[in-house]
Amino acid sequence: MIIDAQTHEGAYLMNETINRRRLLQGAGAVAASAALINAPHFNRLASAQDQIKLTWWDYMSGANGDALDAQLASYVSANPNVNIERTYIPFADLKQKLLQGAAAGDLPDVVIIDNPDHQAFAALGVLEDLTDRVTAWGQASTYFEGPWNSTVFEGKNYGIPDNSNCLVLWSNDELLAAKSVTVPTNWDELTAAVTALSSGDVYGLAVSAIKSEEGTFQWLPFLWATGADIPTIDSDGGRKALQLWTDYVNNGWMSKSILNWTQSDILTQFETGKAAMMVNGPWQIPVIKSDVPDMKWSVATLPVDAQGASILGGENTAIVAGGKNVDAAWDLLAWRQTDDVLKKYLLDAGKLPSKASLAQDEAWTGDPVINVFIEQLKVAKPRAYGDKYPDISAAIQDAIQGAVSGQTSVEDALKKAQATITPLLPQG
Repeated sequence: MIIDAQTHEGAYLMNETINRRRLLQGAGAVAASAALINAPHFNRLASAQDQIKLTWWDYMSGANGDALDAQLASYVSANPNVNIERTYIPFADLKQKLLQGAAAGDLPDVVIIDNPDHQAFAALGVLEDLTDRVTAWGQASTYFEGPWNSTVFEGKNYGIPDNSNCLVLWSNDELLAAKSVTVPTNWDELTAAVTALSSGDVYGLAVSAIKSEEGTFQWLPFLWATGADIPTIDSDGGRKALQLWTDYVNNGWMSKSILNWTQSDILTQFETGKAAMMVNGPWQIPVIKSDVPDMKWSVATLPVDAQGASILGGENTAIVAGGKNVDAAWDLLAWRQTDDVLKKYLLDAGKLPSKASLAQDEAWTGDPVINVFIEQLKVAKPRAYGDKYPDISAAIQDAIQGAVSGQTSVEDALKKAQATITPLLPQG
């Protein structure tokens, strides 16, 4: 998830293997949730005579890792002949580990991966085709369109969404009130707001334009809001979206330092009152509550241009192709998506549901801040542009850096990006 922002601060620097003994020891702490999974379908593995070992890779740490441990402990408690060996791999290393494992024939049964990487691994043949199982399961329609589409490659399904996030507009309520500015709902209002809010060392808006996936992640919602898309990036809409950021920097409404700021950096600018508004995601909620508990802030859906837009972040769960435990792995994945089990996991981990039906639960709709993110998820698009997406993203980053820094014009930056991107897009 662009906590997931590609930073993963606080990630552990060692591998953590969760064996069956540890999972069973943790089962007592999740006895209540274990009681939820005694449905006959999900206990069918318990009657098997053979011990089943499932290997699992992910990059979940902190509260995310604890929630996952508890969830897997519940499953093992209900299926005592299943041994789940979970291995933690730092986010920055997981993709390379999968590629190396594919070459060496040493891969896990189940993997959690960043959703923009899903299609690339499907294209490489690393992931099991789950299309027939998903069809028989009959749950695909219960998910938000964006998260679900991130698991699909060339019309086939290669996984299930694990969780979601997206970007919204954050406002410093006191700074807006002092300038009699209301939260903007469209681009004209946004420009008026950043103009009024920028004064001295305070900028009206902070975004991340850094040369990494974070920069692409932050700018794409502006592109999509115009009605343009990556295949049409060199268009009136693409030029309007990039010109917006360029003008904001040139006019002193955004700092030129956005070219080097991560999403954590723009949070710091927001927390210290140096940015009246920012674009950021839900993973910052516990951080800002801890850092500045007395700060008055609010969130709103991103201002619209031709349409509303945001970007999908989060993770998917997939089964590795060719394993001997595909049936058992699928049973685990399907069980994880039962409402009560999934709800507990997401709440424990501080995540948003990819499942539209579950997003209507009061656990999320009853929180006015979280409810804004749920509403924004309805128009959040996945970065589903085929297996060459990393190279496509790099071309977008170059365009942002060139135009915002003033090294090239918006027109030339996007013309060059289009020439690079078009051959990389899926054909047909």
